[in-house]
Amino acid sequence: MKILFATTEAHPLIKTGGLADVSGSLPNALADLKHKVRLVLPAYQSVMEKLEEKKSYKKVAEFSIGGCGRDYLVSVLQVKVGAIVGIEVPVWLIDIPDLFNRPGNPYLAQNGTDWWDNGERFGVFSKVITELSMNRAALKWQPDVVHLNDWQTGLVSALLSVEKHPPKSVFTIHNMAYPGNFPKSLFEALALPWSLWNQEGVEFWGHFSMLKAGLIKSDWVTTVSPTYATQICHPEHGYGFEGILQDRAEEGRLVGILNGIDDSVWNPAVDDLIVKNYSAKKGRLAGKLANKETLLSDLCLYRGESEKKSEKRLANCVEQPLIGLVGRLVEQKGIDLVLEVIPELIEQSKANFVIVGTGDKFYENQIKQMAKKYPGRIWVFIGYSESLAHRVEAGADMFLMPSRFEPCGLNQMYSLAYGTLPIVHHTGGLADTVVNATESNIKSGLATGFVFYDPSRHALKSTLLHALHLFDKKRTWQKIQKTGMEQSFDWKASAQAYVSLYMEKN
Repeated sequence: MKILFATTEAHPLIKTGGLADVSGSLPNALADLKHKVRLVLPAYQSVMEKLEEKKSYKKVAEFSIGGCGRDYLVSVLQVKVGAIVGIEVPVWLIDIPDLFNRPGNPYLAQNGTDWWDNGERFGVFSKVITELSMNRAALKWQPDVVHLNDWQTGLVSALLSVEKHPPKSVFTIHNMAYPGNFPKSLFEALALPWSLWNQEGVEFWGHFSMLKAGLIKSDWVTTVSPTYATQICHPEHGYGFEGILQDRAEEGRLVGILNGIDDSVWNPAVDDLIVKNYSAKKGRLAGKLANKETLLSDLCLYRGESEKKSEKRLANCVEQPLIGLVGRLVEQKGIDLVLEVIPELIEQSKANFVIVGTGDKFYENQIKQMAKKYPGRIWVFIGYSESLAHRVEAGADMFLMPSRFEPCGLNQMYSLAYGTLPIVHHTGGLADTVVNATESNIKSGLATGFVFYDPSRHALKSTLLHALHLFDKKRTWQKIQKTGMEQSFDWKASAQAYVSLYMEKN
C-alpha cells in the first residue's frame, strides 16, 4: 500500500513530545512490512538548519495554496533517504517560510505562548496535505491511505470527505486535551467549503474545531492505547467530544492500538548515549550500577568541596535509591502530586530524585526552589535533553509517571526496557503496560512495576514507600526488574494492526 503519514513533529528532526517518537518510528515499521510510506511535516526553521549544511534535500514540487486572505507559495522538499539517521522513509517537508520559518518549537513562540496564527498555519498545512493526497502536486504519487495525527492535521479528513474518490483516512488521537478550537472567522478566512459548517462537520458550539473534523470525518479513528480508547468515550476524558466518540465506537470505527517504541534507539544493549551497555541476559546489574555512578557523578559535583568529600558523597548516593522523572512539568503529568510528596519522602527515606523537564513556569520554579532546599537529594534540569533522558533511564532505579491521564506514554516502556521500575497511575497506556508488584503478581512472575489507582498524594506516597521497601529486597527487586526487561514493546505488532486497519473495507 501507499501510505502518506502526516504529522507536525518527528524525531530526530524535531521533537516536543511522544508524537515525535511515534512519527519517527512507526513509518519505519510500516516500511519494514513492505509498504510504500511518505512522511510529511512542515519545514520548520530548526529542521531546515539541520539539513542546510549538507544540502540533503531537493525541491520536488511547487504550487500555490490559499491561506487567510492571501495565497502562499508552497515548496515540497524531499529529503534524501538515509540523510536523517533513524528515519528510513522518504520525507516531504512543506516549506512555507511565512508560516514555518520562525524560531521556537512547532506550536509555541520563544516566550512560551501559542503562535498567534496557529489556526492558519495548520489549516494551510492541512490544505497542502489534501493536495498531496489527491495527487494534485505533480508528484505522480497518490496514497491509498492518509494517516493523520492530532488536531493539527484533523482538517484533512474533512477536506477529503468532499473530494471524489479520496484515499482512506485514519486519524490518530495522541491527546484529547488539545482540541484545536478556533473562531468561526478562521473557517471563513481559510475559504473552506460551507458544506462542512454544521453539527456533522467541523462546527463545535459555534467554534471551528480541527479535532472534531478528524473525529467525525475520518474513515477510522484510533487512539494510542486500548484503555484510552475506552476512557475518551466518557466525559472525564472526552472534553465534550464523548458523544461523537461513543458513536464512532458503536460503528466499530474507534480502535485503540498501543504505541510501540523504537528498540534500535531505546535499548540499553545498544544505546550509545549511556556509558555501559547491558541487557536482561548480560551485565544487567553491573551495567545499571555503572550508569548510576556516572549519572550521579555528573549530578553530585559540588563546587568548593574537596575531591575526597565529593567521592564520599557520591559513594553514599550510589547506595541510595534514585528516582527519576523526565517529562512535561504540568498538572496532567501529576507534577503537583510529586512536589507534595517529595519533602516527606526525603524526611522518611533515603531516596534521591532527578527531575528533567519543562512546562508550567509555576512548577518549574517550585522544583528549583525544592532543589535548593534539599541539595544533594534533588537534582533538576529545566529543559529537554535527549542524552540526559537516556542517561536517567539507564541510571535511575525507579521512574515516576503519576499522570492523571496518559493516552499511551512511552517513558514507562523505556523504563521497563532499561530495568528502571516504573511507578504509574492506572490510566490509559500506563494501565496497559505496567503490571503492579502485588504479592501474587511477584510470586507468579508477572510484576513489572508499581501502580496506584487514585490520583492523590496519599496513593502516590503509599506506592512510593512500597517500592522503596522492595528496593531493599534485592532478589525480589531483581526478579521484577528482569521481568520488565523481557517485555517486548517494539512496533511489529502495532504496525501490523495499523496495516490491518488500512486494508479494511469502508
